[in-house]
Amino acid sequence: MVVRTLTRAFLDDPVMSFIFPDARRRPAILEAFFDVSARRIYLGKGESFLCEDGGAAALWAPPGKWKVSTLEIVRNGPRLARVMGRRLVLGLRAMNMVERKHPHEPPHYYLAILGTDPDRQNRGLGSALLYDMLSRADAERIPAYLEASCEDIVRLYLRHGFKVVGEVPIPGGGPPVWRMWRDVGASATSST
Repeated sequence: MVVRTLTRAFLDDPVMSFIFPDARRRPAILEAFFDVSARRIYLGKGESFLCEDGGAAALWAPPGKWKVSTLEIVRNGPRLARVMGRRLVLGLRAMNMVERKHPHEPPHYYLAILGTDPDRQNRGLGSALLYDMLSRADAERIPAYLEASCEDIVRLYLRHGFKVVGEVPIPGGGPPVWRMWRDVGASATSST
């Protein structure tokens, strides 16, 4: 259910649409990508959450566990290459550019992916998943970090106390990815 929810949530995402412009092939590509991301990388980190009805999902990494290892990339590369074809190179370049800007210190929770099924958006499901994890992070006195791929999502994260700390352009003239940080106990802001 996590894979289906995230696939539907990211079908029209600006970054995914730029990297995978063929709208007919994009669902299969995203399904493979999120299957690898969820099942083979983030579920094993123990910080993944799904709303009861499956309407939203969040994949987090605990402090110090955010980096995707070279072994994980090599192990999952063939499966992704089969569906992504030549677009795999651009996808890996984009991922590498974003990952190079990921802060190493201080230790933090990393929200790798948050998505809400389009039929369930604007009902507070994503906010509920954020609230639960951010409350826990605050109780543990640990900040949080994420990357956002569209302006509407940036506004959602601003409402939860994140601030924009930089942008990373996607190679080849693609849209930006906003890097966002949340200090422990940060309150929401109204600026973008």
